[in-house]
Amino acid sequence: MEPIKAFYIFLGANLISAVFAPIQDCDETYNYWEPTHYLSHGYGRQTWEYSPDYAIRSWSYILLHAIAGNFRRLLPQSTKVGEFYFVRYVLAFVCALCQVLFFRVISFTMNPRVGIFFMLATVLSAGNFHASTAYLPSSFAMYMSLLGAAAFMDWRGGLKTSWGIWWFAIGGILGWPFAAALCAPFMVEEGIFALMSDRNSFFESVLRIVRGILGAVLLQVADTAVNTFFYKKLVTVPWNIVKYNIFSSTGGPDLYGTEPWTFYFRNLLINFNVWFVLALLSLPLFFLQKAFSTKSHGFQSGLRTVVFLSPFYMWLGIFTLQPHKEERFMYPAYPFIALNAALALHIILNAFGNSDPKTLVGKIPAKLKLAVVMAVMFISLDLGVARIVGLYTAYSAPLKLYEPLGAGVFGQQGLGSRGDNVCFGKEWYRFPSSYFLPRDMHAKFIRSEFRGLLPGEFSEARTGFGFWSGTWLPPSGMNDRNEEDMGKYVDIRQCSFLVDTQYPEHEGALPPNEPDYIADTENWEVVKCGSGDDIVYCGERNEPFEYGERY
Repeated sequence: MEPIKAFYIFLGANLISAVFAPIQDCDETYNYWEPTHYLSHGYGRQTWEYSPDYAIRSWSYILLHAIAGNFRRLLPQSTKVGEFYFVRYVLAFVCALCQVLFFRVISFTMNPRVGIFFMLATVLSAGNFHASTAYLPSSFAMYMSLLGAAAFMDWRGGLKTSWGIWWFAIGGILGWPFAAALCAPFMVEEGIFALMSDRNSFFESVLRIVRGILGAVLLQVADTAVNTFFYKKLVTVPWNIVKYNIFSSTGGPDLYGTEPWTFYFRNLLINFNVWFVLALLSLPLFFLQKAFSTKSHGFQSGLRTVVFLSPFYMWLGIFTLQPHKEERFMYPAYPFIALNAALALHIILNAFGNSDPKTLVGKIPAKLKLAVVMAVMFISLDLGVARIVGLYTAYSAPLKLYEPLGAGVFGQQGLGSRGDNVCFGKEWYRFPSSYFLPRDMHAKFIRSEFRGLLPGEFSEARTGFGFWSGTWLPPSGMNDRNEEDMGKYVDIRQCSFLVDTQYPEHEGALPPNEPDYIADTENWEVVKCGSGDDIVYCGERNEPFEYGERY
């Protein structure tokens, strides 16, 4: 398949994600969309990670997306919701470009059929549906993993080790530091071949590595300069992230929940279905193929294939051992899941294609072989589409609920007035970001039964040198121990609108801080509702009006 056709297929799948994918992780809202909204519009919610006292989030990464969003503001009929989706469209395009470059390298390095299977495993998976356009460092690291792996795998015109190191460094420095570990198998390959080569080739290999490391150092210097500008203190964000997650004395990421070792196996089975099973089987199948094949491809070819298959196993092993697990932690390895699965299916089809009647496979009728292959493809398509549709129907309500406010239509007044407060209690984690609140409306929190630390607000004070004083003014009540701060709440009487959830199947008394606001028709009037997973998700207004809708 021509790369341009593959690009359109990747782009089509990613644009579907950009339009329909819900925000699955509140970390995406509060740690990325809200800081971007602050840079663009001057206000937003602030997590403790952006406090200059901790500084474990990079403003360089935020700035890239803010530039994309502000470009949309230069175009006609700009709205904040339009900015939100424009950033997603940019992410869809960038992801598709990275995917097609990796597809192209797979096709001529391994086999064109492996490239086709890689494309199918990617676009048919629910994993790609939510990872391709998620505004998360792990998604950005996935893009860079695609480019880094493509550079290491492509030996045409000479080895591109420097470029491979550079792309993985971008993913690690601007995105997620731990994702840089995915280049380890490729560096091992480089080292083995360097040691097996003559003196000149050895020094050429060292020079390639040094050039790549120098590029990474220069990138880190630039990132430090940007973050120093915003935090107004010398900050190395990647080190702060590593220090908090590995060497923290206050609990680290485990404060936010732990999962059993089976978590990623169950999660990847849901998101990649049969492709994940094939990915797990890829290395054993390759060794079986080498053991029973009469063809000899040499040590170098076999080692390279093992290297290509290793990142997935390495990543899965490392993160399975970590107590704190989240779906997004697997995003950087998604391309390698698809690659491993593609090669496994290619090996199986090669075995099925054996027509020697003396072999067991050769005795299987050709039509039965075709039926088995088509069944695998159909099951993958059916499960993948079902998961994608399920994600959309069950979790898309938060992206639609704010339509009556008028944030998505140019020139539309909508409900409410400038500066109104839209409040959240137990639904704080489903807030899709301030991009859905027009006319300087602010998101506020009222107390619920949640007892962790909620995000604060970026300071809107105009003080000191430069813009965005909220990036360097230390906010009050922040801590890295997930301890509740009462200063994050407002009195419900300050709320013009309230977002809440009703559980019709719930029986018994409700918690004291989570009454059924939707049923409280004396004080609240429903503006708009959405439903999914046996819940009713509503936005309400605390004064009479003549608009109501339920879908």
